[in-house]
This record gives sequence, structure tokens and C-alpha cells, in this order.
Amino acid sequence: MNAALQLPGISNAWTMPIKGRLDMLSTGIRTPVGIKVVGSDLAGIERLAKEIEAVVAKVPGTRSAYAERAASGYFLDFVLKRDQLARYGLSVDDANTMVLTAVGGENQSTTVEGRERYGINVRYARAYREDIEALRRVLLPLPSGQGQIPMGAIAEVKLAQGPSMIRDENGLLAAYVFVDFDTSKFDVGTYVERAKAAVSESIKLPTGYSMVWSGQYENMLRVRERLKLILPVTLVLIFGLLYMNTRSTFKATLVMLAVPFSAVGAVWLLWALGYNISIAVWVGLIALMGLDAETGVFMLLFLDLSHDEYRRKGLLRTRADLVEAIIHGAVKRVRPKAMTVCAAILALLPIMWSTGTGSDLMKRIAAPMVGGLVTSFLMELLVYPPVYFLWKRGEVPAGATAMVEGGVPASA
Repeated sequence: MNAALQLPGISNAWTMPIKGRLDMLSTGIRTPVGIKVVGSDLAGIERLAKEIEAVVAKVPGTRSAYAERAASGYFLDFVLKRDQLARYGLSVDDANTMVLTAVGGENQSTTVEGRERYGINVRYARAYREDIEALRRVLLPLPSGQGQIPMGAIAEVKLAQGPSMIRDENGLLAAYVFVDFDTSKFDVGTYVERAKAAVSESIKLPTGYSMVWSGQYENMLRVRERLKLILPVTLVLIFGLLYMNTRSTFKATLVMLAVPFSAVGAVWLLWALGYNISIAVWVGLIALMGLDAETGVFMLLFLDLSHDEYRRKGLLRTRADLVEAIIHGAVKRVRPKAMTVCAAILALLPIMWSTGTGSDLMKRIAAPMVGGLVTSFLMELLVYPPVYFLWKRGEVPAGATAMVEGGVPASA
């Protein structure tokens, strides 16, 4: 669509309608990224905005860049001649009313057509107001029926150039540069960093002017600051809950070790799917921490149950017996642990295959959990048992050898 709709003088900005509206309401920028040029002079602001537009358009990944023409509006001005108004006994309000009525028109009544209502507007015919000379010759009635005078007698009619719309940012004049980039190749943070480097290298802002990077980038910075608080608090809460459940600092720490291993799987799957880091991905990573804690506690539960069972039966005489107890708790209980992980993954797979409204967002939330559960599950099967053995080996003496099933000697 972008290739087919390249029209001269028109810049494309591809975004979702509702998303674009929300972005515009929150930051004023309708495109994924925007630059707010702030200063005290509209002409200087427009000049800087055009220069930034030219630089950003050359940044790799940019689909379009458009700087607002803040001072490019054309207006028809009526500059009243106050001395002439006094001569004819007219006030400024009288003159403005006559200009409004003659050129703009004024509603005189309303016509009723069933349930429909239409205003009846009266003004001069088009031939009397289609050019400046005709407007100067338009006759305006004097009060109390004293006659008529031409518009040019009481006002200077001329075309003027000025701002079509004046934006305000923190008490200063502003102009926006709208930037659309290829979101399938770059995330917002990476693109903005490259664009910032290109702009700072090519453009030197004069004294009294500044620019602010906005749009989704502004939201990303705000969420990043929140995540700096939320992530540590989440980890502390998970650790605290684990400690209250196990009453063991070692067990709580062991369960927390699954977090970096799960992050490996999450990153791998995100890379395979071509997803960039976004707010939705961070939400999925935070949810993954809770799932990691669940599967980690489940693994430790079986290890503890097997260890306590062997101790209760008096079978923990050597370290070889401890190894056998850990194998019994880990390997021979793979099915329930696998069912727990598979149930969570299968519940997320329909989201990964969805194509409806909101599926892009939900996929980026679910993907870290799916990939992270796989690697955390492998970590729990391969790493938890040796670490658990190192923790418990001091409880039993180091026997030379012991006989395991089948009569094959196993080293302690």
C-alpha cells in the first residue's frame, strides 16, 4: 500500500485508527514517532522543522517525514480605516458586522422540512466576493438608511500570510515533525537513537530553541521509568513469597535462578518470531517470572518429598543413596512436571495462532511466556537436581560405592 499510494505532495503515515487517535490524545503526535520543535518565533521554528524533516527522511528505516508548515496559511484581511469609520459615524463593531454579513453571510431564519432543520443564510452573490477588487467594490449600507458606501472606503482589503494554526508547548510556540518508520525492522528505541544521532550531527539548534522526541517514544520512556521500579519490586515480592512458603533462603534463591534461564528462551523465541522489545513484551516477561516460580516450586516439592521419603525409610546412608533419592524425585516424576508446563504452554498457543483484533499485542505478551517456560523447564530438570545434591550432601557420609538397580556399582 505504501508503494502504491505515493502521491506528490502527500506524506503517508501508516498506523491503526484507534491507536493513532490514542497517541494523538496523549502526546499530540499521530505517527509512531514525532519531534516537537519549540521556540519563540514561528518562522525560525518552521525553518528548523524543515531541516529536521530533511535529515530524518534519510535515516534508514524511515518511510516518511513531514514537518508542519506553521507559517504557511493565507488569509483575507480587512484592515479597518478608523478615520473613515468616524467620518461615516460607524463603530468597529458595525464594520465587522457588515463584513460578516456581506462576505461570510448570516443566518436569517430556519426552514423546517419534516424532522430536518436548515438555516437560511443570506450573503452577497459569488460574483461580488470572488476576488479582492470585487470585495473592495461591495456596497455596505449605512445605519438609518443614509445610503451605501464601498468596502474599500472603510477598510483595506488584502491577502496576508500567517500561521494556519498556532501550537503551544509549555508556554512556547511549537511545530511538529511527524515521522513514520518501518516498525517491522526497528523498535521505537533503536530507531529514535539512530535518528537522534543523525539530527544532532547535522543540525545545531540556535539559542532559545529546543526539540522534544515524542509519540510512542515518549510513552516508552515513561514506561521504562516505571519498569525500573516495578521489576525490582516484582522480584522482591516473588522472593518474599517463596521464602514464606519454603522457610528456606536457599530454596527461594534456587527457584529465582530459573528467571535468567527462562529469559534465554523468551529472547530466542522473540528473535525467531521477529518481535522487537516493546511494552507488551515487558509485560509478558513479568508474567513469566510468576510462571517460573510456579514450576520451580513444583520441582522442589518433588525433590523434598523424595528426600523425606528416603530419610523416613532409613535409606539415606551414603551419598549414593542421596543421588538415588534425587533421581527418584526428578526423573521418575517427569510426567506431572511436564504436564504442568505443557498445560501452561497449550493454554497460550491459541493466542500465538490468533489473527483477530488485538492479536498483535497478545502475541507479544504470550511469546515470552511460551519460550521462557521451555528453557526454564529444561533448567529445572538438568540443573536443579545437581544443585539440590550439593546442598544436601553434607547430611550423609561420603560412601565409597553403592549398588543401584541392576547390580551396577555407582560412585558416590
